[in-house]
Amino acid sequence: MCWSATADLTAGTVIAAVGLVCVARTARGGRARDLPVAALPLLLGAHQLIEAAVWSAGGGCSPATTAWAVVAFPLLAVWVPLGVLLAAAPGARRRLWGPVAVGLATGAVLSYGLATRPVTAEIRGHTVGYGVDVPCAPLVVAGYLFATLGALLLAGDRRLRLLGAVLGAGAAVCAALWRLEFASTWCAFAAVASLLVLGWVRRPQAAASVTRPA
Repeated sequence: MCWSATADLTAGTVIAAVGLVCVARTARGGRARDLPVAALPLLLGAHQLIEAAVWSAGGGCSPATTAWAVVAFPLLAVWVPLGVLLAAAPGARRRLWGPVAVGLATGAVLSYGLATRPVTAEIRGHTVGYGVDVPCAPLVVAGYLFATLGALLLAGDRRLRLLGAVLGAGAAVCAALWRLEFASTWCAFAAVASLLVLGWVRRPQAAASVTRPA
């Protein structure tokens, strides 16, 4: 999330461009298992562009609001742990099945909530507040964080662990600022995350080889 439609549009375009570079480089290198993680900036960039449409629509229950929620909640809850599992070294995969299982369960609950209840967005100064009604919300939030941040922090690659730490800090800071209705700053952390993924994609081939089965 950013503090205006223009900021979301600008950040989304730049982050998505970095994502395209990550995907292209990974595809050229023949590292198919790395593609879901490499595509993460592309997904985050598209998410920012969707939120620009939410700003333009003035919030409410628009299709853009629903699309934003689908990406933010069930899709990322499943995408991140599965992507990390695919890219992980064989020795790290056993401990990643936990986040994958929790991510699948969390994604299912969130998908059910989005399919059966309306999603709303409210412009609050320089922030957008989203209303999503899901059962057992504290448990779902815990599962979401374990699936996404937990998978990155449990990855064997130090770059992915750093990505998890940055995103965890970003989530805490953004949540605090959002509660104060000061400004949405997630786009800044998404930009940093995209650069970290780019660094991960550009790692030497010798290091990259440990993320694929022998």
